[in-house]
Parts: sequence; C-alpha cells; structure tokens
Amino acid sequence: MSLSRKQLTLSAVIIAIFATGGSFLLFQENADAKATPAANSQPATTVDVATVVNKTITDWQEYSGRLEAIDQVDIRPQISGKLIAVHFKDGSLVNKGDLLFSIDPRPFEAELNRAKAQLASAEAQVTYSSANLSRNQRLIESNAIARQELDQAQNEARSANANLQAARAAVESARLNLEYTRITAPVSGRISRAEVTVGNVVSAGNGAQVLTRLVSVSRLYASFDVDEQTYLKYISNQRNSAQVPVYMGLANESGFSRQGYISSIDNNLDSTSGTIRVRATFENPTGVMLPGLYARIRLGGGQPRSAILINPTAIGVDQDKRFVVVVDAKNQTAYREVKLGAQQDGLQIVDGGLKAGERIVVNGLQRIRPGDPITPHLVAMPNAQIIAENSSSQPQPTDKNSTSAKG
Repeated sequence: MSLSRKQLTLSAVIIAIFATGGSFLLFQENADAKATPAANSQPATTVDVATVVNKTITDWQEYSGRLEAIDQVDIRPQISGKLIAVHFKDGSLVNKGDLLFSIDPRPFEAELNRAKAQLASAEAQVTYSSANLSRNQRLIESNAIARQELDQAQNEARSANANLQAARAAVESARLNLEYTRITAPVSGRISRAEVTVGNVVSAGNGAQVLTRLVSVSRLYASFDVDEQTYLKYISNQRNSAQVPVYMGLANESGFSRQGYISSIDNNLDSTSGTIRVRATFENPTGVMLPGLYARIRLGGGQPRSAILINPTAIGVDQDKRFVVVVDAKNQTAYREVKLGAQQDGLQIVDGGLKAGERIVVNGLQRIRPGDPITPHLVAMPNAQIIAENSSSQPQPTDKNSTSAKG
C-alpha cells in the first residue's frame, strides 16, 4: 500500500512538470506570435534612389596647366647712348614695328656723315687710280715707261677698290647704328613697363640692361603634363596630334569653352613624375588671357562609347573595394562591387558592375544595410543635368586644317 502511494505521488509530480512545460511552450509560442507582427509592422527606411545614367560619351582627361606666350622678347639696346624718349604706355598693346624707345641720334648722325665723306674720298681715289692704270697700260705698249710703274699703278688701283669697299661697309655700319637709335617692337603683343626712364645712358653688349619685355597675346600656349597612360592611349596613336580634341577653361570659368589643338609634345618622358610635357595652342582674339594664368585642360580621344554614370556620393568604400547598393524590383537592397573609371562633368564613369536601367541608392547609405527592405524615394541622378547640357553644348573637334591654319 505504501509503495502504491509513492508511485501515485511520483506520477502526479511528473504530470505536473509536463503540464508546466506545456504551458511555458504555449506562452512562448504566443509571445513569438505577438512579437512577429510587431516586428513586421516596422516601416521600411526611406532613401533616395535613382536610375543609373546611360550616355554615349567621349573619354576625357582633365589636367592643370599654365598659359605661356608664344613670343616673349626682352628688349635691349643694340648701341650705347642716352635715352631721350619712351613712346608707349606701360601695359599697352603694340604692333610689330611700333616705336618704343629713342636714343639720342646726333652722335650716330655725325658718324654716318663722316663715313659718307670717307666713301666719297674712296670713290675719288678709285676714279684716279683707274685712270692712271689705263694711261700706264697705253704707255707700256710703246715702251715709254718701265714695267715697274705699271705694276705700281695696278697695285694702287686694287688698293683703291679695297678702300672703297671698306668705306661702303663703314657707311652701312653707321646707318645701322643710326637705325638702332629707334628701338621698335619686333612682334605684336602686350608691352611691360619701361625699366629705364628718359635721361639714363644705356649700354649695348652682353650685359645690356633690359629696357622692357614684350609678349605676344593673339595666340597662347597652354602647357600641361600628361600621364603616361593618357599619352599612350590618346596621343601616341594619332599620326597628327592636332586631331586630338583639347579644350580649356580659366580659373573663373565653370566649363571648357575654348577649343585649341596640340602644337608640340616633348621628346622624352619624365621618369620621376611619369609625365610628358604637352603644349596646346589657343586663340586669344580679345586679349583677355595672359601668360602665367592658370588653365584647366580637358583632353579627349578615342571613339564615342556607351557608358554608365553615377553620382560619386552613391559610392561606398569597403577597404580597397568600391561598391554601390542596388535596389531590385521588390525594393530589396544588395551589395554590388563596381569598377570605376574617370569622372566626367561631376559624374563617375562605371566601367564594370552595373547595367543600364538598374537603380541604386544615392543618399542614405549610412541608414541601411545590404538586404534591408526600403521605401524608395525616386529622384533624378544628381548632376545628370550638367552632363546633358555639356554634351549638347560641347564644341565638336574641327578639322586639323582649320585649327592649325593660324598656327
């Protein structure tokens, strides 16, 4: 009887334990069932989503450079003398042949007159010696004079002719020195300030002082350094480098409105920087551009191609990788590694990883993780309007003959 009572008690305890466990499991299931709807009821994060831009583009590379004068001349005196006049205003435009400085011409006029007098004397001596030689040649035929006298007459005639040539050279030299008293502009351009004022004595020679500087402005060079890859891809394959399109904008300009052509390429690559110096020529009809100004250069080449472009703010960084967050048709996000090219008009060229028509997150990457559901707020790709406007307004490269005809 005692054993049966113990067995009944043990059975009751076991039944109570199972009943308690079943109640806990039922409670947990009810709790999970209540929690799941609560979790699913949280609203998806709203982020800006844009469709990638698919455009036909020309590959462009941008560089920084400086403007340089094609002709740059240091004006120095070629004779010594007193400066008596300055005929230009500092910073003005002058034409080739315009008078810039005057040196006192009186000493050189006197020297020219003296040389002319010596020339006249030499001409008279030639006339006399020629007549004397003719006379002696007639007399020698009748043996009226000695052979020595004829030889002497011939020598005097030759000496007189030599003196005549020297006198003519002296006159030409004196005339040149007189011309050098008028210092004129060797090229057309913009003149600097006068470094020497009226009343000072200037000297010629290797150590001659610079009177002023003159630079041409109708056309200018834009010099810039091109990296090795760009040189090999765009420039070296062109038989005529003038066919490579090149555009320029100044520091206060947003676009590249000026078109030019490549006029020279250096003959060696700088192994230290891995670049080669290139010069492009640009017309400057208004004279606004000056040597030394900063220039933004855009260099293009190759055939137009289709490309995917996105805003750089949509690109994330994962160690040495670059990625974007793609949004599928069910508004689910996914991680996508991309291969980037150059930038063009504020947009990033994507050379691999995206296809036309795909949507990506362009704002709010920090609020989501790949795989999260989102509520897309559709927007236009930032900066897409800029590249559309530039594509329609970008000047087309002209034929090399039309661009280099004035070069």
